[in-house]
Amino acid sequence: MAGGSGARCRQVSRPGSPGSEVRRASLTAPRAEACPASEGEGSRRAAQDRCSGAVPSAAWQHPFLNVFRHFRVDEWKRSSKEGDVAVVTDKVLKSSVYRIRGSVSASNYIQLPRTSTQSLGLTGRYLYVLFRPLPTKHFVIHLDVSTEDGQVIRVSFSNLFKKFKSSATWLQFPFVFETKTPRRDLAGVVPPSARWTCLQLDLRDILMFYLSRRYGHLKSVRLCASLLVRNLYTSDLCFDPAVTVAEARHAKLSVNPVPREMAFPVPKGESWHDHYIHVRFPRDDSKVPAEPLEKSCSLPEAVFLGHVSRRLPHPVVSGKTLLSSRSPEGQIPSLTLPCQVPSAPRVPPEVSLTYKSPEVPSGGAARIRGQRPSAWNEVTDAHTVVSDRHVLADKPPGVPMALEDIRSCKLFLPDPVLRLRGVIGFGGHSTQWALWTKDGMAVVYPCHAVIIVLQIDTGQQRFFLGHTDKVSALALDGNDVLLASAQVQPPSMVRLWDFQTGGCLSIFRSPLHTICSLSFSRSGALLCGVGKDQHGRTVVVAWSTDKVGLGGEVVVLAKVHTDFDVQAFQIALFDETRMASCGRGSVRLWRLRGGVLRSCAVDLGEYCTLELTDLAFAQTLDGHWRPSAGMLFVCSHSGHILEIDHQRMTVQHVRRLLPTQPSGVPLTEKQSFSMGSGIAISSLGVSTTTCAVGSEDGYLRLWPLDFSSVLLEAEHDGPVSSVFFSPDGLRVLSTTTSGHLGFLDVPSREYTVLARSHMAPVLALSTEQNRGQMATVSLDHTVRIWDLATLQQLYDFSSSDETPSAVAFHPTLPSFFCGFSSGAVRSFSLENSGVLVEHTRHRGAITSLVITPDGRFLFSSCSQGSLVQYNCAVARCCVLRVAANMVCQDGHPNPNTLAVSGDSCRLAFVGRSKCKVTVVESDSLNELLHVDVSTLHLASGHPDWAVAVCFSPGNSGHLLVSTSSNKVVVLDAVSGHTIRELSSVRSRACASLAISEDARLLLGATGRTITVWDYPTQASPSCQVYIGHSEPVHVVAFTPDQQQVLSVGDAIFLWDVLATPERDQSDPGTPPVHEAGSSVGQLEDLASGASGLPRQQVPLPSQASPPPLSIHGRPLEGGTFSTSDEEGLCEENHVSEVFLQGQAPTPPVLVEKEASGAGDGPREAAKGSQTLAVLPCHHSQTSEWSLQRAKTGLPTRPDSYKHFTARYKASTRVKSVSFPPVGREQLRLKAVVGYNGNGRANMVWRPNTGFFAYTCGRLVVVEDLHSGTQRHWCGHPQEISTLALSEDGQVLASASCCGNTAARCQIRIWDVPKGLCQHLLSHHDTAVQALAFSPDDEFLVTLGDYADRTLALWSMTTYELLSSARFPEPVHGVAFNPWDANELICVGTSAITFWLLQHHGTGTSFQVHREPVPEELGASELTSLCYGASPLLYCGSSSGQVCVWDTGTGHCFLAWEADDGEIGVLLCSGSRLLSGSNTRRLRLWAVGVVPELRRKGSSARSNSVFMERELTLDGAVVSASFDSGMDMGVVGTTAGTLWYINWTEGTSTRLISGHRSKVNEVVFSPSESHCATCGEDGSVRVWSLASMELVIQFQVLNQSCLCLAWTPPSCGRPEQQQVVAGYSDGTLRVFNISRTAMELKMHPHRTALTAIAFSTDGQTVLSGDKDGLVAISHPCTGMTFRMLSDHRGAPISAIQSTNKEYGDLGVEGAELWLAASGDQRVSIWASDWLRDRCELLEWLSFPAPAISEAPGLPPPSLAAFCPWDKATLVCVGLGAHEEVVFYSLRQKQVVQKTPLPFFAMSLSLSPGPQLMVVGFAECMLRLLDCASGTTQDFEGHDDAVHLCRFTPSGKLLFTAAHNEILVWEVTSP
Repeated sequence: MAGGSGARCRQVSRPGSPGSEVRRASLTAPRAEACPASEGEGSRRAAQDRCSGAVPSAAWQHPFLNVFRHFRVDEWKRSSKEGDVAVVTDKVLKSSVYRIRGSVSASNYIQLPRTSTQSLGLTGRYLYVLFRPLPTKHFVIHLDVSTEDGQVIRVSFSNLFKKFKSSATWLQFPFVFETKTPRRDLAGVVPPSARWTCLQLDLRDILMFYLSRRYGHLKSVRLCASLLVRNLYTSDLCFDPAVTVAEARHAKLSVNPVPREMAFPVPKGESWHDHYIHVRFPRDDSKVPAEPLEKSCSLPEAVFLGHVSRRLPHPVVSGKTLLSSRSPEGQIPSLTLPCQVPSAPRVPPEVSLTYKSPEVPSGGAARIRGQRPSAWNEVTDAHTVVSDRHVLADKPPGVPMALEDIRSCKLFLPDPVLRLRGVIGFGGHSTQWALWTKDGMAVVYPCHAVIIVLQIDTGQQRFFLGHTDKVSALALDGNDVLLASAQVQPPSMVRLWDFQTGGCLSIFRSPLHTICSLSFSRSGALLCGVGKDQHGRTVVVAWSTDKVGLGGEVVVLAKVHTDFDVQAFQIALFDETRMASCGRGSVRLWRLRGGVLRSCAVDLGEYCTLELTDLAFAQTLDGHWRPSAGMLFVCSHSGHILEIDHQRMTVQHVRRLLPTQPSGVPLTEKQSFSMGSGIAISSLGVSTTTCAVGSEDGYLRLWPLDFSSVLLEAEHDGPVSSVFFSPDGLRVLSTTTSGHLGFLDVPSREYTVLARSHMAPVLALSTEQNRGQMATVSLDHTVRIWDLATLQQLYDFSSSDETPSAVAFHPTLPSFFCGFSSGAVRSFSLENSGVLVEHTRHRGAITSLVITPDGRFLFSSCSQGSLVQYNCAVARCCVLRVAANMVCQDGHPNPNTLAVSGDSCRLAFVGRSKCKVTVVESDSLNELLHVDVSTLHLASGHPDWAVAVCFSPGNSGHLLVSTSSNKVVVLDAVSGHTIRELSSVRSRACASLAISEDARLLLGATGRTITVWDYPTQASPSCQVYIGHSEPVHVVAFTPDQQQVLSVGDAIFLWDVLATPERDQSDPGTPPVHEAGSSVGQLEDLASGASGLPRQQVPLPSQASPPPLSIHGRPLEGGTFSTSDEEGLCEENHVSEVFLQGQAPTPPVLVEKEASGAGDGPREAAKGSQTLAVLPCHHSQTSEWSLQRAKTGLPTRPDSYKHFTARYKASTRVKSVSFPPVGREQLRLKAVVGYNGNGRANMVWRPNTGFFAYTCGRLVVVEDLHSGTQRHWCGHPQEISTLALSEDGQVLASASCCGNTAARCQIRIWDVPKGLCQHLLSHHDTAVQALAFSPDDEFLVTLGDYADRTLALWSMTTYELLSSARFPEPVHGVAFNPWDANELICVGTSAITFWLLQHHGTGTSFQVHREPVPEELGASELTSLCYGASPLLYCGSSSGQVCVWDTGTGHCFLAWEADDGEIGVLLCSGSRLLSGSNTRRLRLWAVGVVPELRRKGSSARSNSVFMERELTLDGAVVSASFDSGMDMGVVGTTAGTLWYINWTEGTSTRLISGHRSKVNEVVFSPSESHCATCGEDGSVRVWSLASMELVIQFQVLNQSCLCLAWTPPSCGRPEQQQVVAGYSDGTLRVFNISRTAMELKMHPHRTALTAIAFSTDGQTVLSGDKDGLVAISHPCTGMTFRMLSDHRGAPISAIQSTNKEYGDLGVEGAELWLAASGDQRVSIWASDWLRDRCELLEWLSFPAPAISEAPGLPPPSLAAFCPWDKATLVCVGLGAHEEVVFYSLRQKQVVQKTPLPFFAMSLSLSPGPQLMVVGFAECMLRLLDCASGTTQDFEGHDDAVHLCRFTPSGKLLFTAAHNEILVWEVTSP
């Protein structure tokens, strides 16, 4: 915080009015700024120029200006100091410096010039600040910079700031020191190792970049505690502080050496950067355009000292050099005009994900103006180009690509530049999943996180990308339509794919912790999964997937916990409702019926102890499955095969297979069974005639179904893990635990290998040019040789006692070298597969092998630091040299720590420490270069170290070093100078580097992703990021022909390098890569921190309510997503409603059945009717499941106002509040002003008992209509949607929607006489649409909204859920039959549904009948209903018609036009019917003739129905309650009004009224008889404070009333009682309360007024607007006589005036007044308006609050005079922390700080007791007793408490949240 007399006041021609600007009719006073006197003719001339208003002359300031000397700071005449400022001698600089210290920065500073009315007039482009921050302290530097058009901009740098903030007049830059903490914690105190710093600020570029303004001159400087400062300099020259004049002359350097007096002393022989820090902000080589930049450009938002994660889009300042000479200064990304490339959202067949480099400015990413930078981009092609100038994505035909400046845009590379061609690998988590397609031509299998479809004939692969962890299970339906996959990472995620297109249709989190098995039904409508929950119990889940491809969502049909072991689970092929499972000691048959999954055990008898491993259903000879002919085969680990009749549930046959006989015994002589040890069978498959068995002895055996003899067998290299018959039964697919995948062709008896795989991470690779081969080594102890053309394995070398760790092909000879963990280096021959030679010169494990391109030398390094040189020009290589302690020993083993140059002359390696890189001659090992990479960044205790090295190809002479700080440093391989730096887009160091031969592409292995840079681009090269690996990538490399890229880690990936951008994306030779498309599944992976998973578009911020999300919708264009380094789920509450949080049990879905037409009841005879059966959903199966059902894929809101939609709130509630003890509360809720017109049926009234209740926010208000007293029932966590009162009036039910503190809707059951909550119910997921009690009060029915679509029936005796059902479409209303408690009716989109309750013992079920909407109603929907005289039912429609149904026959026999709009409310009693609609009409109908018309049936006409009465209200009718005669009642509207209707008298009276929109202000009359409120709806309402009844309302149309003020107590006469209101059009209106009229309208502002106040005498009005202007006006004459612009550029947030009671403040005036603005500044003025005097007393500047990125508005800047000490200011929202600041005007410093739990949104101080109330965005308020220091928290609001106001006596407190006003009574503690 900066304080003191720092206001920028302008002198005007009017005497006696300093600091203000006079506005006259046509005369504008010229501006003039006081200028300091200066010595010399040049200085005097410059001063004259400045004082005359001309542009200051800059000649006298060249080549530089010593600011302290020029303004004689030591004399303190033309500068000022405040607080602890002293001259001390610095030991480092050996000179005098100024020390500024103190606990409060605002009270300890040096200011140049002395007063704010003067100007320095310094025009130098660069400002050099030579300073050193004091350790463990904070400091602030303020610069007031004037633009060419005279606008003054404040530029501030401080380590108090947590993030960059900007306004029209202020820029705040965090000064960040290196820490080990995350980004949000970077800003903080100065580290102990702080050094002297040369801060070089480019003032011209700063203004141009951030505000698009032209720099004029530097007006003033304020240096605030705590720091040491030597001097300030300005110049138009860019000096290099590390180079002196002598050094520049001697070395003939083309730089500007620092002048002698600016230079820091450097000890002889040492480097400048070893002692000091140079910070350049921004850098000098930024390409700044001559004209202002678009706002979309990405700008540096902080000044950094030390190492900072490259994930932050900020500049990095380097304080050390790479070599001993000099290092480049800290640089920021180059800022250039972006090329705008629009992207049309679509769902292409190819989608992949890319990560956007934080090194890229936002302006370079085809960004929409005003958009927040985001680290993730979602594009519509395989990958995305990311650069500092553009983002190009594949666009549909016909969409032009508009470039703003095509000449300035250098396009990057083909988009994408890589395309996945093939994957070598199989399995990952499990090797038992491999499936045939329907046609038997392809095989589907997982490889870690990738799912591969391999065409058997062509060997072509296509891929499904999207999983963030290894795939644990697969399932494919029988029609090749749906593919299901689950991943390992708990809780297990399941994806559903469109198998043909590869798009991800759905992604959802299963209720299982891990999934080990998936099984599809043949039709694909049912998916079953088996796994474990968090407690290790086995769980079986059944999902309905039949609606997935049609836009529906996956629904959990049933979930069962079982104690039985399940090893295999399969859905029966002949009946989708039947399943079978086997496990240890059990075979169980399952059946799904009515939403319940039940199982029954098969009696195994003596075989109940077998360890059963797999099962399969038999197939009939005709190729179809029938239950009568099918058998179930089950195998065991002991060799038994059980043949089970699943219909009789009996074991028919038990056989046992013997082990393989000796090889000498003919195959036909093998016997099937015998006593003894059997074969350990792991899997089996059954065709029409044969059974295939896979066993742990590695054999695949084919048997006839009678198991008489072995037909065929195939031996594998490992235990067989699964077998699977092709659909035609001619091929058997088999997998092994050793990563082997193949199939046996039965007719030809040939076995084909499809895939082999390493079974552990691959450590290194090497490619051979002549044969097109690749060698890999892995932790599975194998060395494998692969054919790059076919991706098939050629050789396999294995060693059981040592692990291969490095490999290298000889460039010319047919051999390769391999290093092992034992230290041995062996040479293998490719011709005879033998070992040529072995060397054991190393004592540690081999870490790297590299061979020169000419084939002369081989180098190997080990973990003990030895480097060995070999002569490999001959077949049997020999050792030439052994150098000990050469290579790094303390780094992580990495095969990329050795590299040789392309000319074979140089060898580079990391050593001798991990912080050093050494370059030696390859033939002699003589050292050529030694580079210390630890000096690349300032480091406190943990220096940077090298990870990998790589030479550039050809003669470019570049050496690339990847460092632990996620950078790639490009060095001159000869001199070691840093050429440039590349930043990794991932927070991972590059473990491997590779450059293409044409030096166009640079590859980096960054964690689980591959990063590709455009290497030739010098400044901020663009990059692309590719995903697919589930584990870190160890090595990346180009193939010898440079046409492909290899990456190895968990598997081996082969990528095609696309040569040209125009290459056809549909090349048939390249398999398509499928991704999750635009589904929400992608977004979940992103929010969970999936490495490399992309979004299709940059998220755009939205100020509107977020739209409903569809699982099949287009890519989301809004929202904020977070990423993490890990692949795990990242629980972010700002995306909690977008992503699937789990699967709760879903009620049974209504299934339509065609009516038979032969029934004997009337409903069966109805034409077009449908009968539905809904089974019970027992309470034990639903209420105890706490998992939240998916909120993705919410259907579109129907076009019906009947549905409740919670008002969008940016606020978030705290989950727990510490309430004061009962009886000791200092606040008691007295009254609620307003009715929630957003609710539906949220008012009840019983005339016979007088009970009257309604809702406001999350409160139920029970009001006595006679006395006006209120009771308030609290407890709901969210906004209440609806109410229902029981028939006896003793029970009230209320329902609230779900939200951030409530995962499900909460239904509260209240005891009306006691006012207590009896029970809580929870079942619905989004909102409750309606509640209804049965006529006997035994049941309560609850109806979910259009998104929930669930109906639930509850017992009011036990409060248990009796039954529930889910609708296929939205339902609008529900009602019980008043004559039959077992019948209820629902109306919805396309039908009316009749429900009949059927009780079976303790269970209850529904019998359901549906009738379509009558054709006479057209395309309208039924939106409301009510029962009339038995058996009549009245229904209202969306088109305004009322139709009448005969509930006995289920027919509609009458309809008439009752309104022009949708009818949302219907009530019927006797012969009268009430209808209310969204046209604001309330109509009363005479329907006494309708029972007679029912007898006429379809021939009835509505002529006899007529309207008796009609009223037009102020909003759509949402609730109504009337007496039995329909003579009087209460009606609620969307305008927030409750009307009392008397049809007999024909009157309507307001009972409850409130603001329809946000309440902006509350003010009180001096006598406290009345209060006034204003709102966004443009109304000013005057209320009686005693009864809180509305007395007067002033309405201004089409404007918002934003501020309000009541005349002060000095205007005590009634005729003087006025209210002045400020509006959004800049007008100010004066209303006379006694005359009830507007007296005056003024227009002093051009923009919206934001604050207003009367002077203490009531004769003057002070008003502030959105632009920061303060107008002083006379309310009597309407004349504005003064306009203050000191706060220009930031909205005025508060204005207050008070009597001046102290004479020691140093200024004259009768009153004090303050103005606070949104840029955290407060000005305090002393004024005497009768004398036309106004003088600035104090100017306070505070740092911006360090709030996190969250929805909603930032906290306002509020200030008020303390009522019990008028010389003290109380401020909130004006600092970097959540606190209340007390500032003393007499002491001119902060005297007290009181911490707050959150940032304040509102503030009020009591004029009575020393109480203060603070409102928060977290829907709570805090009462602070400033005398005792105690605090109390209170809740009650449903949104941010943005307004708090004590009454003048302090006895009442008014608080407001949106349109809710709560009145609290202040009690004694």
